[in-house]
Amino acid sequence: MPVAMVRNGFTLVELLVVIAIIGILVALLLPAIQNARESARRSQCLSNLKQLGVALHNYVSAEKHFPPGAVAKTYPGQPSHPETFYRWSSLAHLLPFLENQSVRDLLDLSLPLYMPAAGYPIADRNKAGVAKILPEFLCPSDIGQPAKSEWGPTNYVACAGSGVGGGTPFETDGIFYVNSATSFAQIGDGSSHTAAMSESLLGEDIQAILASGYGGAMPERHYKFSLGFSATPDLTDTRCNSSRNFNSSLGNGNDPRGFAWCSGEYRCALYNHYYPPNTANYDCITSVTVDPSVPPKKLYSAYGWRTARGAHPAGVNVLLADGSVQFTSNSIDLLIWQHLSTRDSHDEVTESSP
Repeated sequence: MPVAMVRNGFTLVELLVVIAIIGILVALLLPAIQNARESARRSQCLSNLKQLGVALHNYVSAEKHFPPGAVAKTYPGQPSHPETFYRWSSLAHLLPFLENQSVRDLLDLSLPLYMPAAGYPIADRNKAGVAKILPEFLCPSDIGQPAKSEWGPTNYVACAGSGVGGGTPFETDGIFYVNSATSFAQIGDGSSHTAAMSESLLGEDIQAILASGYGGAMPERHYKFSLGFSATPDLTDTRCNSSRNFNSSLGNGNDPRGFAWCSGEYRCALYNHYYPPNTANYDCITSVTVDPSVPPKKLYSAYGWRTARGAHPAGVNVLLADGSVQFTSNSIDLLIWQHLSTRDSHDEVTESSP
């Protein structure tokens, strides 16, 4: 009597079907996993900004005003040294209120960030401090790496206002600017309707871009440098759009976006709302250059239009002056976005979150 054969294992067709099913499941799961990870990163970014909001309020409680957006003053014994080379940012002033007194102790803010010597070097006293990489200044959705080896980078930037006046850093319509000391009483629009800080993506090395003839320059990673400033700022849309200089007035420099949390200039820890969030336009920076009519208090001051940019889908996190954080869509009306940046526009800003 014949014995029935028992078949074990899969046929090739069955195996291929199983592989196909697994592939479909993986294709369905990966986006969900990536979305979950990005959601966690965006939440951490939001938490970082909330901590900065708490630090700002504690600073105001101690000093009765917000920290300066940048510092400019005469260096004792060197009255001709550019006053804006002090440059210490709001982030540098907030360190003790972020439980970072140890980093603050590495800095001497009585010294200019750029010292009066050949090449304007960092003071030896400050080199270790400005090179510190601080996780609370970095958005986890971004690259998280130093843009320059001797500097600690930042994704978080203080709001200087709407960018009027050719992107001036002086006496702007926002909370933060050169030597600002804004109090809550000066925020006429109300602290819940006024931007204090946001985020902006870190830049990348420009040298490879220069070698390729600028073809690989990206608005989110690089900024244009407009030539032509001497005594009178003349930053215009036309001048910026036509410029083919990136990251340097000479076209061969390399000071990427956000390269130094300690510096209160538009390339680093300051921004404004001239452009909407994550705009396709390049941010544009320029500088007041040597001219007999330029006083030391404005020599080498950086003017610019630098907007909020984030790695999160569809928008950016914005810290308001009341300490709350909202996610603001890229499609926000530009007029509303600009009103949000000013401290006393007398215009009510509506909720912009999707």
